Amino acid sequence: MIRNKILILILGCMSLYSQELITPIPLTIQYDKQKALLGKKLFYDTRLSKDDAVSCASCHILQDGGDDNIQYSFGIDGQKGVVNSPTVLNAVFNFSQMRDGSARDLKDQVHFPITNPIEMGTTYKDIIIKLQKDNEYKKLFDKYYDSDITQDNIDDALSQFQTALITPNSRFDKYLRGDKNALSQDEKDGFDLFKKNGCTACHNGVNIGGNLYQKVGILQVYKDDEDDDNDKHDLGRYNVTKKEYDKYMVKVPTLRNIELTAPYLHNGNISNLYTMVKFMLKYQVGMKQSDENIKKIVKFLKTLTGETPLILKDNTNEK
Repeated sequence: MIRNKILILILGCMSLYSQELITPIPLTIQYDKQKALLGKKLFYDTRLSKDDAVSCASCHILQDGGDDNIQYSFGIDGQKGVVNSPTVLNAVFNFSQMRDGSARDLKDQVHFPITNPIEMGTTYKDIIIKLQKDNEYKKLFDKYYDSDITQDNIDDALSQFQTALITPNSRFDKYLRGDKNALSQDEKDGFDLFKKNGCTACHNGVNIGGNLYQKVGILQVYKDDEDDDNDKHDLGRYNVTKKEYDKYMVKVPTLRNIELTAPYLHNGNISNLYTMVKFMLKYQVGMKQSDENIKKIVKFLKTLTGETPLILKDNTNEK
């Protein structure tokens, strides 16, 4: 009980300066446009999977939140994944990639789904053989990399594309930049409640998340659904470090475009924002709020939806 009170006090203190801990998404970001457009072609190409049926875009629908809006994604041969697919939008701002932080950056992340036997289940050797039969790919790789098609070049092109997937100019970002009319009074109240309840202890920075690991259930133990076999096998950060205290620790997700990325949690067990906010208040910060206040927080969260990444509107190099 004393520990809980101390934590609540810390969260409350953080809320005093939490607005400064959240910054707008930059309007532009540096990347190699031509390599990114090549990466865009690869992102949508099912030949990157063993059975030519699954692409990166199969699990990451870029025009609709950057995830696939189902509890668990399906890979080759209809195999079901073990964690909820995270959004790739604004992933460049995360301090590590993958829910368990197994990838250092976007380029390091690329090979995980490609070689995972229940996702795309293939090898770079097989991918390169396929792509070398495509004269357009051969021309583009030779032009932008001045070399043959290689694993490093494939990874780089895909990471350049994902770097470009930022969603700036949300109404909240406009508010942070000084447009006080960008939010309604209820939305401003929701932001105040978000801060006062200590949510910014974990959800801060430009991505409003994505910069630390945390366990689900800080102030109240969270027990996953025992009927959910996939979730029982997901040990979070422990998969990487093999340290006992990292069991069930997962990267705090971004709240950017959160209204578009249901279902929520690493196990996809929560289907809507209202229930998600209520859940987080209970398990993470130990706070109770009225139905009206929860709805205000939800209204605030919906102001985090940004603009479509510009690169998705550029059809250069597309077939």
